[in-house]
Amino acid sequence: MYRLHHHIVPTSPNVLMLTSTFALLALALAAAAAPPVVVDKLPISLALTRRLKAGGSMKQLADTDRARARVLQSLGKGTSKTSKRSVFPVSLTNEVVSYSVSVGVGTPPTYHDLLLDTGSSLTWVGAITPYNETSSSVDIGEPLEAEYGAGTFTGRAFQDTVTLGNLVVQKQFIGVADPGTIMPDGLDGILGMGPTDLNADLSLDDPSPSPTVTDNAFAQGLLDTYEIGIQFHPTTSDNGTVDGMLTFGGTNSSALNGTITTVPLTSTTPSSSFVGIDQSITYGTSGATILESTAGITDTGTALILLASDAFRKYMKATGATMDDVETGLLKLPASQYDNLQSLFFNIGGQTFEFTKNAQIFPRSLNTDIGGDADSVYLIVGDLGTPSGEGLDFINGYAFMQRFYTVYNTQDSSFGIANTPFTFAEIN
Repeated sequence: MYRLHHHIVPTSPNVLMLTSTFALLALALAAAAAPPVVVDKLPISLALTRRLKAGGSMKQLADTDRARARVLQSLGKGTSKTSKRSVFPVSLTNEVVSYSVSVGVGTPPTYHDLLLDTGSSLTWVGAITPYNETSSSVDIGEPLEAEYGAGTFTGRAFQDTVTLGNLVVQKQFIGVADPGTIMPDGLDGILGMGPTDLNADLSLDDPSPSPTVTDNAFAQGLLDTYEIGIQFHPTTSDNGTVDGMLTFGGTNSSALNGTITTVPLTSTTPSSSFVGIDQSITYGTSGATILESTAGITDTGTALILLASDAFRKYMKATGATMDDVETGLLKLPASQYDNLQSLFFNIGGQTFEFTKNAQIFPRSLNTDIGGDADSVYLIVGDLGTPSGEGLDFINGYAFMQRFYTVYNTQDSSFGIANTPFTFAEIN
């Protein structure tokens, strides 16, 4: 039997928590039609679809982000009761913003709306749209089991053809959810894009990692490089729209506004188990230090920017914000204080990336959608819940990635970042 052991407690007993994720950004809802292919040659680019979930709980989201962070920290350190080389939990409850990518499985393919997750490496389908066995389907004959703090996910292991735009990957190991699996907002599963080693220990008979979609695409000569480029567009309305791009085998130059800064992935544990980097953060024109140079991760499965508790307190003091524990779980400013807010500066690989005051706030037009009041400003920087010096001292979630283009290369263990047309946009 294949067993994926996780220990994270869902915030709702009726919603399954799978692999590692960006809570504010669970990626949602796509159609059962072929995914839009933006570039009909290598590299292959696919559109990401986004919608706002009205009535979503930001407070619960912030709590879920921290719960996810604790699990990643313990698994990365190998201090969890489970192997650190397993698929990591993803909370999929009460997300406010969803991004999805449409992925085909089988021959001919059935399309599934999948969460893009850089914190795991296994691809799961079938939670909403049934998995159809076709001529390319191979039932491995083993059940899959994912144990969580408050429930168990069950499914079966298959090998099948996976289609991403014009990228057709043969003999890909996937998980197929058992009937009755509950996922929010029409989400049908997970596209695991993280390090290959996160797939280890899936089989009691074969503990070696199962190749990811990217691994197999490269091995089958479909890609010239292991690069994965990700662009999220900022959320400013509650209408479903194409708002982002996932690129295999290179980068999408049309999404860039400047050159890409490339750095090696961090060697510091537990961040090194994920898409981990080293960075420091300062605030404002005075250059006040918020976070000394340290290791953390960039993660599509986390919604907010989370900082180690001591750094978060410095940020809170610098901005003059107060915690809204009752309604949103976010830092809050009166609208009159917005003009006093200053930029954050992220130093990565010797380059400084400005995260403007507009980027630091939740879109004001959507305040009431998250339980806030229309006349306040809410900040998307949150408390990681642990002190700095733990080896995973920040998480740059999708709120960060909405303002920058990011590139992940599993072959040479590198991370790239660049400005985009949204980096300095005044849209919130």
